[in-house]
Amino acid sequence: MSASRFARLIRAGVLPPLVTLLTLVLSTAGCSGDGGAGPEDDEGYPDVDRYAAIPGDVVKGTPETDPSPPILHSPDFTDPAPLPQPVNSAGSEDAPFIPVADDALFFFFAADLRDDASLQIQNPVNGIWVARRNEGGWAEPSLVWLQDPGVLALNGCPFVSGDGMLFCTVREGFPELGWFEADRESGSWGNWRPASFPEALEVGELHVHGDELYYDSPRAGGRGGRDIWRAIRSGDTWVSPENVEAVNTHADETRPYLSRDGSELWITRTFQGSPAVFRSVRVGGAWQEAELIVSSFAGEPTLDSAGNLYFVHHFMRDGARVEADIYVAYRR
Repeated sequence: MSASRFARLIRAGVLPPLVTLLTLVLSTAGCSGDGGAGPEDDEGYPDVDRYAAIPGDVVKGTPETDPSPPILHSPDFTDPAPLPQPVNSAGSEDAPFIPVADDALFFFFAADLRDDASLQIQNPVNGIWVARRNEGGWAEPSLVWLQDPGVLALNGCPFVSGDGMLFCTVREGFPELGWFEADRESGSWGNWRPASFPEALEVGELHVHGDELYYDSPRAGGRGGRDIWRAIRSGDTWVSPENVEAVNTHADETRPYLSRDGSELWITRTFQGSPAVFRSVRVGGAWQEAELIVSSFAGEPTLDSAGNLYFVHHFMRDGARVEADIYVAYRR
């Protein structure tokens, strides 16, 4: 990945918005890219506590104190509401993803959005967490270890399919932001290594649906800004990228997500000055124009098996992001 593309991805928010790593210089010691074992309870890994890592002066945002709450634009869903604890906290829960198995909610957590990335990467509490589904909803989340103890890494953008994970990361031994993959064995994630996407595709945030790869990219040939693109699997690689013209505009379209049956394509696009969630439906094999579903600092949609919509909502203060929570709008 070139330095110029690295800068474009950061500006476009391919990692969660807090990650501004343009000038971060990492040591080449530590992770060499040959993988490792990363069970959450392995000896040698530090104890991490999300709640203890949140500064004491951070005040939890609520719908009652939110100056820009999410706005629903569709009769297909109930009014959005934040997930309760233990998922949401006074920290930042971002980039939600629910796998097809429907038994887990993966998300990115940062304890304090006021810290710049050079500080956030030093705190192992910042990274990908997972909450398991139980009869009462979602259980207490746990950190997904994707690096060896003591190795600096900041991991985000989780996409999980079966026992495989794709995630974006910046880490020791790899001077640029990139996509990695990992394997799950006996409940733990290991064998993390760089993912092999053809550089010509310029892959941003992504969703894999069978033999289709949907991703956002500023690559040439689009309608302007970042567009949603589709590539198809050929053997062990991805080929034939094509612009999904029906959902793209001159604005940025990012963070694609496909429903389990492949009939809905969900994206994030700016609406009236802030991120919003849009949905396109596939009719006769063709995607239709995307319709607005939820606006006002809403983005990164994901669905559960019942078709309920989960997304991240950012709380703003004086024009800056101060917190993020995961919201749900139930399908009627």
